[in-house]
Amino acid sequence: MFDQFFVMKAEDAVRYVKEKGFFTNDARLEAKEIGDGNINFVFRVRDTESGKSLIIKQGGEMARISDEFKLSSDRVRIEYEMLTFYNERVPDLVPEVLAYDDRMHCFVSEDLGSLTIMRDALLARRRLPHFAEHITTFLVETLFYTTDIAMDPKEKKRWVGKFINPDLCEITEDLVYTEPYTDYRHRNDLFEPNRAWIERMFYEDKALRREVAQLKWQFMTEAQALIHGDLHTGSIFVDEQTTKVIDPEFAFYGPIGYDVGNVLANLMFAWGRFAYAPSVAPKENVTEVKDYVAWLEETIVQVADRLIEKFLQAWAKDARDPLARDKEVAEAYVRRVMADSAGVCGLELARRIIGLAHVKDIVTIPDDEERKKVERILLRAAKHFIFERHSLTSGADFIQILKTAEMEEEQDESGA
Repeated sequence: MFDQFFVMKAEDAVRYVKEKGFFTNDARLEAKEIGDGNINFVFRVRDTESGKSLIIKQGGEMARISDEFKLSSDRVRIEYEMLTFYNERVPDLVPEVLAYDDRMHCFVSEDLGSLTIMRDALLARRRLPHFAEHITTFLVETLFYTTDIAMDPKEKKRWVGKFINPDLCEITEDLVYTEPYTDYRHRNDLFEPNRAWIERMFYEDKALRREVAQLKWQFMTEAQALIHGDLHTGSIFVDEQTTKVIDPEFAFYGPIGYDVGNVLANLMFAWGRFAYAPSVAPKENVTEVKDYVAWLEETIVQVADRLIEKFLQAWAKDARDPLARDKEVAEAYVRRVMADSAGVCGLELARRIIGLAHVKDIVTIPDDEERKKVERILLRAAKHFIFERHSLTSGADFIQILKTAEMEEEQDESGA
């Protein structure tokens, strides 16, 4: 039955895992399509007697978010190979992958259903004490060790070809780097109370567009490391002890800062929500919410600073090129990574507010005036991150940008 591609439904997923030998033919199974992403189909198949469960992820020929995006099924192969690589490099930080099927354009993996998507955990104000350590280990182990600094250059060039991903790169180039500053395809989805303000602050800012153009060319041309390509809080499962990264289908050889900047920006969405939208929590929890905002700020600082520390440690230990053994060379490289990360942080903040794909942190703010303020603070910060990216060298610098954006918004409000 599964010798020719078709888009599966839940009942097909049950038949699939039985035919492929993951469950016996007499197993009592239930399946549910649980994908909440923009592109693929995800099925959880569970044995109702033993409790054993698996995940099937299948990619169709177009994105779920819009039939304008026609996609190659090769992205499923890339995601499977990325997860296989991650299992070799950081097995404790990713799900186990069990099989790949190039006919059905799907793979089977461990079910992480006992964990929570990180975005939902943050919305519930859960503290994740190990996240900064876990994610910086993941970033250094998967990024530094796929650069020319640590990898055999010939092997690295073979990997560049292996992970070419033009369809999904085009989505990023359009939705992240182009449309939030032009809306030339009219796919942007602006919050109406901020429409005129965004059009003035973003569409009409030629200097901003020039800076974004530089970042876009870098994304398109700099094969620095094998990046995840979509590393936000919706692509990470967590609990208070565990971190598991999923969904690396956007992977390709690109700038390290793209992954780092995405992580930082998505922490900032939660920060903005709880710092400036009091309606999202009961009034009696004011102190608790303030403490949570402080934890988010501390986590942002830790992610940036521990990344720098671990990257330099890995460099000192495992840099292969003789020219890379100079400490000042390593420090200059890391400064560039942090500058790129700051720029991408700004891009991610902007595109999730202005562009086609929003985040729950912002769109579920119930009070329109509060949402308006949160969006403006984060968009002001986005511009600072892009314009001032070369001056950011520590986690504290990222927090200072947020505080500057807050002050600017308060001044505008008081002067209105």
